[in-house]
Amino acid sequence: MAQVRPVFYVSDGTGITAETIGHSLLTQFSGFSFLTDRIAFVDDPDKARAAAARIRTAGEQYGVQPIVVNSCVDARLSTILGDSGALMLDVFAPFIGPLEHALGQPRQAHVGRAHGMVDFDAYHRRIEAMNYTLAHDDGVGLDYAEADVVLVGVSRAGKTPTCVYLALHHGLKAANYPLTDGDLDGERLPPRLAACRRKLFGLTIDPQRLHQIRQERQPDSRYARLETCRREVQAAEAIFGVERVPVLSTTHASIEEIASRVLSVLGLQRVMF
Repeated sequence: MAQVRPVFYVSDGTGITAETIGHSLLTQFSGFSFLTDRIAFVDDPDKARAAAARIRTAGEQYGVQPIVVNSCVDARLSTILGDSGALMLDVFAPFIGPLEHALGQPRQAHVGRAHGMVDFDAYHRRIEAMNYTLAHDDGVGLDYAEADVVLVGVSRAGKTPTCVYLALHHGLKAANYPLTDGDLDGERLPPRLAACRRKLFGLTIDPQRLHQIRQERQPDSRYARLETCRREVQAAEAIFGVERVPVLSTTHASIEEIASRVLSVLGLQRVMF
C-alpha cells in the first residue's frame, strides 16, 4: 500500500506557481499517495496561522511530516507557516540570492505578479484568442485566415482541450477541424483546409483508447464501435501521410505535452508574460 503524505501548496496569491512546481517535483517520486491541497491568498499573519493549524492537523491525522510548497513573498508569513512542523520548500529562496547578485539590486516583493493582470495588452490578446478558439471549435467556424494553428483529427482525439490550452496559456488563435465520414472517404485533405495547410497539425489516437472515450460519451453506438474507431483512425493517418501533415498520437500524452509539441513543430512562439 502506498504511503500517504499530505502536501500543501501555500501562496499569498493564486497558488498556481507553487502547485505547478510542486506537482513537477512530486512526479519524481513513486510509492506515495500524495494528498494535495492548495491554500491560496494567505496574505496576512492571521491567515498564515490558520493555514499552519490546518497543516499541523493533517500531519497529526496521518502521523507523518506534511510537505509545504510555499510561494509567499513575505518572510514573516513563511516563518509562521514553518511553525506547523512541515517540511518547508520555498519556491523562491534558491533563486533570489543569485538573481540579486547578478542584477545588482535587492528584490522588490510583489504579491500576485506572476498571474496578475500586469500586461493588459497580453491579457487582451489572450481573451481574443479564447473567443476565436471557441468560435472555431469542432468545425463551427471555417474561416481560418486569422488562425495561428488548426488541429485536425477524428472526433474525440483531443482537439478541443488542446486548442483551449493553446489559447488560454499561449494566446494563440487555435481552431480545430473534425474529420467526418465524408472527409475520411477520400484520400486527401478537405479542400477547405488547403489554404491553411501550413497551419495544420494532425492528432491521432489508439483506436482502443478512442473506443473507450466514445463509449463513455455514446454507449453502444455505431460511433463508439471499435471497428468504427479503427477505420476512422486508419483513414485519418493515411491522409496525414499523403498530405505530409505533422501528426502526434494523443493516446498517452497530456494536453501540455501535445501543446508543446504543436508549438515546437510549427515554430510558434507567443510570450504571454
